[in-house]
Amino acid sequence: MQTISEKTVREIALENPASIRVFESLGIDYCCGGKRPLSDACSHAHVDMDQVLKLLDHAGQDPQPAESAEWSRKRLGELIQYIVQNHHAYVRREAPRVEALLTKVVAKHASAHPEVARIEELFLAISQELSTHLLKEEQILFPYIERMEEAIDAGQGVPAAFFGTVKRPIASMIAEHDDAGALLAQIRSLSNEYRVPADACPTSVALYRGLEEFERDLHHHIHLENNILFPRAVEMEAAR
Repeated sequence: MQTISEKTVREIALENPASIRVFESLGIDYCCGGKRPLSDACSHAHVDMDQVLKLLDHAGQDPQPAESAEWSRKRLGELIQYIVQNHHAYVRREAPRVEALLTKVVAKHASAHPEVARIEELFLAISQELSTHLLKEEQILFPYIERMEEAIDAGQGVPAAFFGTVKRPIASMIAEHDDAGALLAQIRSLSNEYRVPADACPTSVALYRGLEEFERDLHHHIHLENNILFPRAVEMEAAR
């Protein structure tokens, strides 16, 4: 029987959505890096396995977060709508706000904290990549998945698409998720795990909190797509 340390972080997050809070608090990647066994993920994040197991055991007794509803049983169209209305909207709302904070902090504090200039470069790259990424999902991939679900519900075949199989755009989206995750990991490292410097001004505090919240939201956003929406879409296509 497979032990919890041998299960992947993705499997644990899907079985117990409350575990996501534990992973977030410890900096364990459950979306892009979700294919790692828990033991490897703990080593990668430099956290003690016994501590993680205790926290996961306690998390199993807590109410599950509302956002971690049974998406694996709901219609794909509902999940897509949720992702667009909540996570896509969050990116479009928060990315400009964080960019504005970075501009102010870099202008005033880059001489004392040169890392913020590099953080600004990385975040602008993420913001630009996500801007195109969200459009590709909303204009190409998501509408096709919705059409496929509707066609199958109506007893029809899988609709034709210029990309052939849904696996192709999904693979592209996952690769872009990995890129965004890697950039966020660099920001986390440069910011010393989002620890606010001792001499930080209120704007710097707001910046570090904003960066941390942005990473948390994007991780859950990617989790819903990589671990739930995309696998279900591939299974749906294969079943027909």
